[in-house]
Amino acid sequence: MRKVILFCLFVIGLGVALFNFINFQGLTAKGEFETIVLNFREDIPKEVLQQDLQAIAQQYNVTPQLDNKFSSKENVYIIKGDKQRLKELKKSPFAQAMDFIEPNYIYKIPKPGQVAWLGELLQPSQEADEAKPALKGPNDPMYSKQWNLHNINIEGAWTQTKGKDITVAVIDTGITRVRDLVETEFVPGYDFVNDTVEADDDNGHGTHVAGTIAQSTNNGYGVAGIAYEAKLMPLKVLSDYGGGTVADIAEAIKFAADNGADVINMSLGGGGESQLMKDAIEYAHNKGVVVIAAAGNENQNSAAYPARYPHVIGVAALGPDGEKAPYSNFGAGVDISAPGGSDAGKILQETIDPENKGVGVFMGFQGTSMAAPHVAGVAALVKASGVNNPDEILEVLKQSARTVQDDGLNYYGAGLLNADAAVQRATQGQISFQDFFRWLRDNGYLNPRFWIDGGAVALLPKILMVLGSYLLAWFLRVYFPFQWGWTLSWGLIAGSSGLFPLKGIYIFDLPQWPFRLLGSSIPELGNTLQGTNAFNPLFASVLIPLVLMALLLGHSRWKWFAIGSSLGVAACLAVSAVSDPAVWGLGSGIPSRLFLIVNALLCIGLARLAVKNEEQPA
Repeated sequence: MRKVILFCLFVIGLGVALFNFINFQGLTAKGEFETIVLNFREDIPKEVLQQDLQAIAQQYNVTPQLDNKFSSKENVYIIKGDKQRLKELKKSPFAQAMDFIEPNYIYKIPKPGQVAWLGELLQPSQEADEAKPALKGPNDPMYSKQWNLHNINIEGAWTQTKGKDITVAVIDTGITRVRDLVETEFVPGYDFVNDTVEADDDNGHGTHVAGTIAQSTNNGYGVAGIAYEAKLMPLKVLSDYGGGTVADIAEAIKFAADNGADVINMSLGGGGESQLMKDAIEYAHNKGVVVIAAAGNENQNSAAYPARYPHVIGVAALGPDGEKAPYSNFGAGVDISAPGGSDAGKILQETIDPENKGVGVFMGFQGTSMAAPHVAGVAALVKASGVNNPDEILEVLKQSARTVQDDGLNYYGAGLLNADAAVQRATQGQISFQDFFRWLRDNGYLNPRFWIDGGAVALLPKILMVLGSYLLAWFLRVYFPFQWGWTLSWGLIAGSSGLFPLKGIYIFDLPQWPFRLLGSSIPELGNTLQGTNAFNPLFASVLIPLVLMALLLGHSRWKWFAIGSSLGVAACLAVSAVSDPAVWGLGSGIPSRLFLIVNALLCIGLARLAVKNEEQPA
């Protein structure tokens, strides 16, 4: 009986392993291609390269061509061919001059379905009626229908950042500037399909994806985008039917990395693994670019390429219920999940009408193609919050995601995308403008009474201390010859009031005594840790200047720092005797005033002795 049970378990385990192996092999081997990539080594002399190209052309009756104008520096050529020709080339002598020979796989739009949103654009009259959305948020009239943005808690993230100064490259079918992208900022891109500068959309997919990332928001029209103050870089690699080659996509990735992109979104996929694309992604990652891709729509237990490449954030899709969408791939290669839509509710953005290309229409799409730009938009917000390293951005996204405990098949990766938590984690320990404004308000600095009742008035004694130290130095200079120098000046400042403008600085999550230390004069140093007002009688005396004199008097330059400190302490004690004569053990009455005045006079006398008969300049 025991042997039968073990045999059954063995068969079941073997079946599962075989299924996954076949599934994996099918995923990696089923890629379609019509052309072959010849990646010649960069150290090959030009004349040898040309000879090999001519020989290949003659032997195989093909015309090797550069993939596009950017390919020449990397010696990437394309020829027509099938699996048989690929095998022959790999075994030929030409292979010795190449880094690799591989299929120029065709990657496509993962497209489970779409539906027109009421079939039409909003009319101006509708805009006026719907300009006030039911939900709190931006004034875009259809924002209340974007369940996906509410699902990722976008409004909390918007209180911190909206993605300003971040560039997101959309590697797709291009982007057409429909009405609801007019206010969005664009940077130059490229059309790798037609080799032109203008990367307009002739499919609708890329414009829809771009809208999720950065649709113009708070413009009283249409819908909202996630990082709507970010810039978009349109890179067209997919034709009007939604397919494109690995060579074009790889070149687009490098173009984005070389032209200032911070984030790359690729809502496309295929079954073939490519060394050319893998190298391009590695190149972008090393330049600090965050690369994001759709997991694919085959409902398979592994993400498609390029989501499976190293340094790519693979994104699975969720429906409105927060569960994995029925079509979404899962398992290996999935790092996080985001709203992608389902039949119960699609992702609404403005794009071009597929039936009347160039005309804008609001449409609901579903797919991991729609999920990936949610992550790209939030990644832009995270980078705008000060996190720059791609690996650190991934960690922020994963650690802030809403985790799913029972996820044995990795439907959700790290969990459900949470924009608010991601930005909060990214800004943790940093001061934002909102934090600084709140600190000003909470401490009364925005109240005019503060500046009348105590704010500016409280600074006057400090200012008088500094001015008084300079006046004393000027007075002594009349009787004792010396010249001004930076050591004397620093001594005057340090002794009189320290760097007092820093006294009120507050930085979150840090102990405050270092800032009290920077904002204290020498007589106040004894109170920096406790933060009390009363002077320590040891520090508020001639003792510190005396020690400085003993240590520095023999130095030709630094003795002037000791002299300046002595004058500064004298000014500090004299002003304090009038304005705030609190001394430990002596109270704040006549005894403390006398103590401060006597020590101020002793400091002046000490400085006078030090400069008497001194002829050397400071």
